[in-house]
Amino acid sequence: MRTPLTDDERERGLILGQTLQRARGTRSAAEVALRAGISLDTLRKIERGAIPTPAFFTVAALADVLNLDLNGLATNVTAPTRRPSRRVS
Repeated sequence: MRTPLTDDERERGLILGQTLQRARGTRSAAEVALRAGISLDTLRKIERGAIPTPAFFTVAALADVLNLDLNGLATNVTAPTRRPSRRVS
């Protein structure tokens, strides 16, 4: 049984998906998926956050096709979120 994802992991997955979708721009998801060697269904799931922790080599292939720097992508995705802090009384 897999350990359930944390809220932060799910949020990072959403940020990753949004970042990849923006980088894709006007290119079709089918074209990007084909060039990255992944299924269209997988790309769509990553973009909408349904696969919040895709395999490294999947992300690397997408970054290559989309001309994204992996270090920059990692920094963007793992940057601390700016949620309001909860006060504990």
